[in-house]
Amino acid sequence: MKVNILASGSGGNCIALQSGGTTILVDVGIAKTKIEKRLLDVGIRPTEIKAILVTHAHSDHVKGLPLANKYKIPVFASDGEWKSIKNVDSENQRTIRAYEDFVLEKEFHISSFKTHHDAHDPLGFTVSDYQGNKCSICLDTGKVDDEMLEAMEFSNIYIIEANHEPNMVEVSDYPNSVKARIVSHIGHLSNEQTAEALGRLVNGTKERIYLTHLSSRNNMPALAEMTVKRALLRKGLKFDKDYTIEVV
Repeated sequence: MKVNILASGSGGNCIALQSGGTTILVDVGIAKTKIEKRLLDVGIRPTEIKAILVTHAHSDHVKGLPLANKYKIPVFASDGEWKSIKNVDSENQRTIRAYEDFVLEKEFHISSFKTHHDAHDPLGFTVSDYQGNKCSICLDTGKVDDEMLEAMEFSNIYIIEANHEPNMVEVSDYPNSVKARIVSHIGHLSNEQTAEALGRLVNGTKERIYLTHLSSRNNMPALAEMTVKRALLRKGLKFDKDYTIEVV
């Protein structure tokens, strides 16, 4: 399975997954024209996109949904999130429930799981192909619970947010209400929370880890990477031997 992270962070999020000639997007949080350009930059024509999966309806995850209307792409989102999505033609709308499974284009087996964010009904996804790959996508969430871990276990690709370092949030110039939201159980994952989750999930079978949605003001790529590496080293796992990691 090929992964291209076209955008990541508070400015917008968009992930392209490819396998067996089928391409899907998870979230489209940048402008439609930017998505088209970035797809072409990695060798994907927008007409090849077979589905868009939406984790939740915040702007940095759905800004580019007019792409679906232009290319007649089905968009999958929870019933709760459709309440906030107004720019997708009805014929392209598909509603999914947490822990529902479906097969797409005879290539991807997709399942969803509940996450914890200040949206109506946010989801994470697992995407499996028929070459034996399983990719877990866990973006905006304030915590990772046992149900989420169970859904994501035995993946060989993890795309997960490492949003912030709590001490950096505390000394930032954000209003106290924003600080409280970020570190809450319906906010975003800290580096330590992400490292703890990956410490429970990664088994040293050459898993690929992508750390995403880093705050540009409350985190540093080297800090996020080091925190995860330290947690996995405590488990006896070594970078580049047992797993790889990329900070996006």
